[in-house]
Amino acid sequence: MNYLKERVAYIKGLAEGMKLDDTTDQGKLLMAIIDVLDDIALAVDDMEEVQEELMDQIDNIDDDLAEVEKVVYGDFGLDERDGDDTFLGEFECPHCNEQIYLYSDMIDKDSKTIQCPKCEKDIEVEFECDCGDDDCNCSDDSSSDQ
Repeated sequence: MNYLKERVAYIKGLAEGMKLDDTTDQGKLLMAIIDVLDDIALAVDDMEEVQEELMDQIDNIDDDLAEVEKVVYGDFGLDERDGDDTFLGEFECPHCNEQIYLYSDMIDKDSKTIQCPKCEKDIEVEFECDCGDDDCNCSDDSSSDQ
């Protein structure tokens, strides 16, 4: 942090301007404290540089992970959904064992099935509405039987 190094340089200047006598015990102590402050300021500066490099690496890893999620989950990733679809839960496809994130818009209410995004086979889903709202979208039932 440049601020710390500037402050320590200012204190060093003050000590030189005051013409501290480094032959006395008090002068030796103050000069030693100033040297330690200078070392601390340099160490903090080094840590900040390392932290910035680590943050850049984390950002790169996060970007790479987002790309992997797009490939693995396609349009069914949790962060990639838009709209007011209700997340109903997650379960495993009985055909291919793929983890499926179930949203209300994925369910064909007439046939009460969904299609697995990986193997594309139909999965039968039973619905039971727990919301207690007579005007809800799930009045035909809406939670999956896992």
